[in-house]
Amino acid sequence: MRDFHQPGRSAVYATNGMCATSHPLAAKVAVQIMESGGNAMDATIAGAVLLGFCEPQMTGIGGDCFVLFNPPGSDEIKALNGSGRAPAGIEADALRAKGDVIAPYAADAVTIPGAVDAFCRLSKDWGKIGLKATLAPAIHYAEAGVPVAERVASDWAQAVDNLSGHARDLFLMNGAAPTPGQIFRAPGQAKVLREIAMHGREAFYEGEIAEDMVNTLRAQGGTHTLDDFANTTCDYTTPIMGDYGGLDLYEHPPNGQGATAILLLNILKHFDIASMDPWGTERAHIEAEATKLAYDARNRFLSDPDHMTRLDHMTSPETAAKLAALIDPNKAMPGAVPGAEAVHKDTIYITVVDKDRMCVSLIYSVFHSFGAGIASDKYGILFQNRGAGFTLEQGHPNEAGPGKRPMHTIIPAMLKKGGKVHMPFGVMGGQYQSTGHARFVTNITDFGLSPQAAMDAPRSFAEGDILNVETGYSDTVRSALSDLGHNVQTPATAIGGSQAILLHEDGVLEGGSDPRKDGCAVGY
Repeated sequence: MRDFHQPGRSAVYATNGMCATSHPLAAKVAVQIMESGGNAMDATIAGAVLLGFCEPQMTGIGGDCFVLFNPPGSDEIKALNGSGRAPAGIEADALRAKGDVIAPYAADAVTIPGAVDAFCRLSKDWGKIGLKATLAPAIHYAEAGVPVAERVASDWAQAVDNLSGHARDLFLMNGAAPTPGQIFRAPGQAKVLREIAMHGREAFYEGEIAEDMVNTLRAQGGTHTLDDFANTTCDYTTPIMGDYGGLDLYEHPPNGQGATAILLLNILKHFDIASMDPWGTERAHIEAEATKLAYDARNRFLSDPDHMTRLDHMTSPETAAKLAALIDPNKAMPGAVPGAEAVHKDTIYITVVDKDRMCVSLIYSVFHSFGAGIASDKYGILFQNRGAGFTLEQGHPNEAGPGKRPMHTIIPAMLKKGGKVHMPFGVMGGQYQSTGHARFVTNITDFGLSPQAAMDAPRSFAEGDILNVETGYSDTVRSALSDLGHNVQTPATAIGGSQAILLHEDGVLEGGSDPRKDGCAVGY
């Protein structure tokens, strides 16, 4: 139970259906879709695509997605990988000749967008109302415009320099980032969505729209071809699972970093987290050290699933036990592991539960803020730069290569309790997401927090050689962490964001949405 003497949001309760996401307009549209006869999958797709215009710095149809969901009336959790692949013409040797890493704001970093293929497949296989109705709200708002929200405006202003060429004309207003309340429109992308609504995924991956994307990328030095786009396909996969505190945590398998969250929780099982002050020095220190170890394993092993051989090693209890034994409760580890190949904090998460208790947990991103900063010449499709998530280390499982999927930081999650679907949730924030999942779960299990209180609570995150500590921690804790050897810093912006919907046994839905974002939970 939240202490009402402390600032925090109230939970949202409903019985029919609910959406929680990072922008109120998207949450409202998702609920309207359900009220008009759509199911949770229809509502999630409608809200997610709209978020590409509410938060264009975070996501869009030039990006990727990962999805977890359960069919209506079932507790079986399914997964769909909607991440795109590198073009067939990419060569690691050629990239190494240009530098030690893939330049993030260049065509070399652009992998083929996978989200549109995923949305079309999910709509056909699991939706009820069809793409025309599902995409109608996003088409309307792309044309009519969306007032820019406060957090979005702040992020936009910080990312102005990421944009280049035609993208600056489309995403800036008189050469500057919009201020809160200014109207952002994307008429070119509205035309694209109309074509997808009428003709399906082929309208995006073949023909005039694909030609626009390929011509733009090749003019920027990319190796992308029409065949790369035409051959794009999403994949149904099998979720991976860990447990903690009586809950089963379901994560998307690689190339997402869900295995890292499972490993991190397995490490934390070796410590009595529940006995610690939830916002004290000891918990922050143990979590930081466990994060360093879990992320080191991620950086060494995680890759395209066709090239990864150590998944069982990452998720095994034996691995966690050996890593936990390396943690000194009185001293921070020197030489913290580096982050992934390119650091970012930009994505959206949306979760929906409908009247039949179909739950969808979807995360959707262009990677860096405004992705590669490149927009297609005719339709203004902003390209992700997920290729910057590859390494150029020769022989590494995540080495850039033709047709490979890069390691992804974005991960949706779902919790089961007693074999029943209990809570879809997600945590935004780039690298933070695996630690964010672990902290959210331990906030709930070890400290008895509600989903909303678990989100309101302060966060810390060991990233590289820095321990970022939000302002919700006391100066005493900051000082004590420094004494343990941590390089304590206060992040310029809040760490991540999150949403969740808890399914109570009596049929009530309880939604929470992170105050670090502009969004909310909405039910009916």
